[in-house]
This record gives sequence, C-alpha cells and structure tokens, in this order.
Amino acid sequence: MDEGRKAKTGARGGAAVESSEARRASAEEREWEARVLQPALENSPERAAEFTTVSGHPIRRLYTPADVADIGFEREIGFPGQLPYTRGIHPTMYRGRLWTMRQFAGFGTPKDTNERFRYLLAQGQTGLSVAFDLPTLMGYDGDHPLAEGEVGKCGVAISSLADMEALFDGIPLADVTTSMTINSPAAVLWAMYLAVAEKQGASWERISGTIQNDILKEYIAQKEYIYPPAPSMRLVIDTFEFGVRKTPRFNVISISGYHIREAGSTAVQELAFTLRDAMEYVEWALRRGLAIDEFAPRLSFFFNSHNDFFEEIAKFRAARRLWQNAVRERYGAANPRSWALRFHTQTAGCSLTARQPYNNVVRTAFQALAAVLGGTQSLHTNSLDEAWALPTEFAATLALRTQQIIAYESGVANSVDPLGGSYFLEALTGEVERGAWEYIEKIDSLGGMVAAIERGYPQREIAEASYRYQMAVDRKEKIIVGVNEYAGDDQPIPTLKIDESVGRRQGERLRKLRAERSAAEVERRLAALRRAAEGEENLMPAIYEAVKAYATVGEISDALRDVFGTYEEIAIT
Repeated sequence: MDEGRKAKTGARGGAAVESSEARRASAEEREWEARVLQPALENSPERAAEFTTVSGHPIRRLYTPADVADIGFEREIGFPGQLPYTRGIHPTMYRGRLWTMRQFAGFGTPKDTNERFRYLLAQGQTGLSVAFDLPTLMGYDGDHPLAEGEVGKCGVAISSLADMEALFDGIPLADVTTSMTINSPAAVLWAMYLAVAEKQGASWERISGTIQNDILKEYIAQKEYIYPPAPSMRLVIDTFEFGVRKTPRFNVISISGYHIREAGSTAVQELAFTLRDAMEYVEWALRRGLAIDEFAPRLSFFFNSHNDFFEEIAKFRAARRLWQNAVRERYGAANPRSWALRFHTQTAGCSLTARQPYNNVVRTAFQALAAVLGGTQSLHTNSLDEAWALPTEFAATLALRTQQIIAYESGVANSVDPLGGSYFLEALTGEVERGAWEYIEKIDSLGGMVAAIERGYPQREIAEASYRYQMAVDRKEKIIVGVNEYAGDDQPIPTLKIDESVGRRQGERLRKLRAERSAAEVERRLAALRRAAEGEENLMPAIYEAVKAYATVGEISDALRDVFGTYEEIAIT
C-alpha cells in the first residue's frame, strides 16, 4: 500500500480512524495489488516512476475508501449552502443561477473599450471587467514621460473622470456589475466610477461590482505598487470603511491568488498566500475599529484555474472550507454571509503558448470546466491569442462561447458539486487544505503577511516553485504540447494592434481637459488631499472631491507620493 496512506492525518491534525469499509477496502486492495496489479506491471511498466500534479504534488495510483476514512461527511463535506461550504455557497448553485460570464477587456482609448464592452454585452456577456493600461496601474497619466510606448497597450488608458465617463458612455451602471482590476490607485479609479454613477443618477446603494484593490499580492507577485506597505494598507482599509457606509452592494476588494499563480506559485501556495492576505486585511480592518460582520460579506476572491483539472477543483473546494474556518474561529464572525467565500476565476494566462496557439482553446476549455466544477461565482476565459497580444474580437467571442457551451451544453451545471464524494477528489481536497494551513501558520509565525513580505518569504517560495516547474519542463517531466513535445509548424494568427496614435490622442485629451477645468479648484482639492494624508482621516472623501474637480490619476497619485513616498523592493537572496 502507498506510504502516503500510512501517514495520513485529518484536515487539522489527528490520526485517521478507519471504518470497517476502509479496512475492508485496504484488504481488498492488497489482494488486487498481488493478484492483478503486479502481473500487469511486470508485463507493462507504468509511464513514470512518479506521477504528480502541475504543482508537483504526488498522486497515488488508486484511491479507495481508505483515503477518505478520516473525513467526516458533515464536518468536511456536508451540503451546499451550509457549513463547511465545501460543496458550494448556494444550496442550488447553477441550477438556480449560472455564474457571471465576465470577460476581461480593455485596450486603446476609452471609446475603443466602450465599443468592445457593448459588443460583448450583445454577445451574451453578463458582467463587465475592466483592464487598465500600465501607466494607469502605476498611477501615471498618459502624457507622463514614463508612459511613453505603454498607453492603451495592456488595457484601457484612463487618466481622468472624463475618460471614465467615456468608458461607460451609454452603459447604465445601475443595471450591470463591473469588476475593475486596479490596485495601487484603486481608490482613485473607484472614486471615478462612483462619480460616473452619480452623474447617471444611479444610487450608490444599488450599484454593484468589485475593485481588485489587493495591494499585498502586488508586493508578492505582480509588482505594480506605488507606496510602501503601511500607507498602501491604509488606503485599502479606507475603501473598506467608505464602502461599508456608502456602497453596501459593492465588493471593496478582490483578494487575488491569480497573479500569485501567474508568477509561478503552486496551487497550494496560491491558496495559502491568498487566504493569508485576506486575513491580513481583516486584521487591519479590525484594528481600524470595523466589526468583522460589517465588512466580511463584501470581501471577494479571485483565483487562477490552471491545467491540472482535479488539483484546481480541489483547490476551490478547500478554499471555501479554509475561509469559513478562519473567519469564524479566528475572527468570530457570526453572519453566515461572512463565512461564505465568493470568488471569480480566470483561466491560466501563464499556460497559454505562443506556439500552436489554437491549442489554447482546448486548454482554456478544461480550465474553465474545472472552475465551474469547483463552484466559481464568475468566470473569465482567456482567448487563444493572448500569448501574442490583447484579444481580437473573434478570439474574445470564441472565449465567451466556451463558457456558454459549458453552461448550456455540457450538463455540468445541472447538479451541485457532481464530483463530490470521489475518493480521489475528497482526498486531494484534504491534502491541499493541509498544505495551505502549513503555509498560513508559517506566515503567522513571521508576524503576519506584511512582515513576511518585507522579509521576502512568499516571494522566495514562489520563485523556487517557478524554478522547479521550469526544470521539470526542460527535462520533459512535464509535457507542454506544441512546445517541448509535438512541436510542429506554427500557424500564423491575426492579432490586435495598438498603435502609438493612442498615446498621442490621450495626450490631446489631457491638454484639453487641463485647459477647460478650474486649475485653482484642482489645486485646492489636491492640497486638501495632502493634508488629509498627513493626518489619519479616511482619504476616500478627499479623493472623491479631487476626482470630481477633474484632477487626474497622476496628479492624485503624486499628491499621495508627496506624503507617503514610494516603495523599493528588497532583493531576494
């Protein structure tokens, strides 16, 4: 019998207690190994000495009742819509309502992206998701010298409220949910969105959506930070406090494991670091004086769905189980809406290949299916051309059709958690959960996530995992079809081109804006923001007033740079 079973423990420690069925299965497995398996192996050896997931987690040959003997049904599996939420946060899941099909989009000018939004909504997309360009993400205007060559390239260029108005022109914000992938300047872009809603006459109490606003994963993985950790965390908690009071249906953060995984982490690291980031935000909010059940229902999560089908499903199921345990036992949440982990999923951009790009359609379909079987609340499916460029209209439509085929043709949405009870899946869910807890406890011992980041711990762990994976690919222990095996001729594909005229047009819009707005009012609002930043008051009202005066992203970010300074990452050795 596999050694892994002999050392098996419960999800949070404790020796396994075998049932009579498990003991019977173990005895029958030993007989099967001797009578059936060994002669088969002698005649035809297995393809490898060891089989592992994409993350390198060892996978046993066969799973039986012995592998789930320590799992209590009510304690660790249960029913959907109730603790421990392993099987989903809603009793009927997709039988009642399908996941939100939220295709990530953004390129060129606000007008360009507005047209793509309208097109996708007409094709059946059910939520908007905004990609911003690099200057916006870094808190620079489109005419800043550091923005040259980057305006509108990786997302839409947004420098002012005028741009945000153009982005959502003709799109009623009261009737659509919007996700915005923005972090360091999240408070600024959110203020712009709220100002547009106000101009449209949409009540803040009615509008819904999500700002990513997850600065910790920027320090860990994506590196699009501006300020040092402490003032950055202040800005995040300011949005929590403002959102609780003013926008009860808006998610004030999307705690993102996606970019952690894209940086090369394992599935367990993605899960552990994401949830420990969430715990850090909770602890800072509690220190601010917010009550856990005031803000926890407005926390959302964002995960990657990679190539290893069962590992990803196990990760999503373990995430719900881990979160309800943490939020109840660590922080004393009493509201069931605080216990239920809600998450968006995006298929793995890092798995897409420039070679044989049509293979990416197949990869994305399996990744999307894993997300659905794992119980996601919303989903973005990557396009086949994203290893080359931002998606063309054709590629984006095909990616959306992938979701629609899963929803309406595959049958997987007809039953809640249809893989629940699988020996393999339940065992793997427990193993992922235990591995994540070990990381969480390690970060606790370092003093929390901010302290761990400042010591380079999660960054180092991800770098080492990424290196191990690349070595496995180089040795062909992990096969990437069309790259390190079956690498035939490449097929050229059409790509979306963003030319330099976008930068020139954005510069012209900014010159016109600055000529027409009240310069004195802008300076007055920026001075008020600096004074607020020097104190301890919530910065959202001051940011909102600056936005309404048509102060730009760069001007507001610079005002905060004047007070907070900027962050330089420590070297990882």
